[in-house]
Amino acid sequence: MDNSSGVGVLDKAATVLGALEAGPATLAQLVSATHLARPTAHRLAVALEHHRLVARDIQGRFILGPRLAELASAAGEDRLLAAAGPVLTALRDHTNESAQLYRRQGDQRICVAAAERPMGLRDSIPVGATLSMLAGSAAQVLLAWEEPDRLHRGLHGANFTATVLSAVRRRGWAQSVAEREPGVASISAPVRGPSGRVLAAVSISGPIERMGRQPGRLHAAAVVASANRLTEVLKRTEEG
Repeated sequence: MDNSSGVGVLDKAATVLGALEAGPATLAQLVSATHLARPTAHRLAVALEHHRLVARDIQGRFILGPRLAELASAAGEDRLLAAAGPVLTALRDHTNESAQLYRRQGDQRICVAAAERPMGLRDSIPVGATLSMLAGSAAQVLLAWEEPDRLHRGLHGANFTATVLSAVRRRGWAQSVAEREPGVASISAPVRGPSGRVLAAVSISGPIERMGRQPGRLHAAAVVASANRLTEVLKRTEEG
């Protein structure tokens, strides 16, 4: 089968990415795998590195870059959002608290789906709202499973500590009380992609008067179950 698209430089770049799918490669290994001339392979790998489609490991070998994971996450977002509506509505009805789905974007988190309480006191966070990654249970969840260097960078100025994040990883959910906003408590749990990477956080939030100083005791199991349902949706979609 002819894999040529007619755009030579793109075909060669795709060949480089395809070769790295098998794992880290030195320049010599890349040349051998792609059958490209050494200067061409080097030029393409460095250009792809500039766009974060390729990166280097600790030994300086070429590896697939972080941009590919970000693009894969974005591709999964439509499926995630389609499934989130009914799951968040069920969580709201079960807990009688507002439910949200957050995704990280750089140094912030964005509410990408929500199910509000129809009446009474509520912590209303509209879809599209941008919140800090320095406070709140969803921020804890979105940071807790990051690589160590990114995790430590994320702790600068945060209202929570490395010890708190360690506890989040151990139990699989986070809680916060008046951390992001006075009088508001929240609980969050991770939604994972097929690779196991945390892609989003399911949360509920409400007044401390109703949720108490240990909101996890009341609702952690329900929040974790909802996050796990969304994880299963992404896993099934990948398999399908």
